[in-house]
Amino acid sequence: MPIDLKSDAALWDAVRHGDEWAFNALFNRYWVRLYNTCNRYLKNRETSEELVHDIFLNLWNRRADLEIRSFEHYLLNAVRYQAYNHIRTKKLSVIYLDDTAAIESAGANKADERIHQQDLELEVYNYLHALPKRCQEIFQLSRFNSLSNDEIAAQLGISKRSVENQITVALKHLRMCLKQTISLAVFFGLIR
Repeated sequence: MPIDLKSDAALWDAVRHGDEWAFNALFNRYWVRLYNTCNRYLKNRETSEELVHDIFLNLWNRRADLEIRSFEHYLLNAVRYQAYNHIRTKKLSVIYLDDTAAIESAGANKADERIHQQDLELEVYNYLHALPKRCQEIFQLSRFNSLSNDEIAAQLGISKRSVENQITVALKHLRMCLKQTISLAVFFGLIR
């Protein structure tokens, strides 16, 4: 059967049926982009290579179980998740600066905004890890993989109501944690 070389969905479908050539095609298509994304967060070549290889190894091992609608979106979320998880477990102090950012006030403001946004994203990931594993999984499928509640319920073999309840629990938890973070920042004068 000829495979559409332009379609990630066709390649992924072939991979799900054990086609190593299709897997290699996807690997070659996305490896550099995933590595660059991971290395931008970690600033460590070896660790970034290892995490990206782990993502692809996990894809191959779970190919029969995974139903991926947007392969590119799934991979980018996976690599960001792995990088954040690595930072959290290693308690790394990483500062994300754009290499091309100038010291000018406009450039400095943009870099500051980007740092604050990435710090907030990391904080959200840390708060998510305080939730039960199933709740984390459902929230990530909903918010990061953009699956509908019906799709999540079908994929996990649970009711749509259970999915809705878990997303509500996760959002309530995040709101409470972020509210406390903002309150502390105001109290200590970090936000005016």
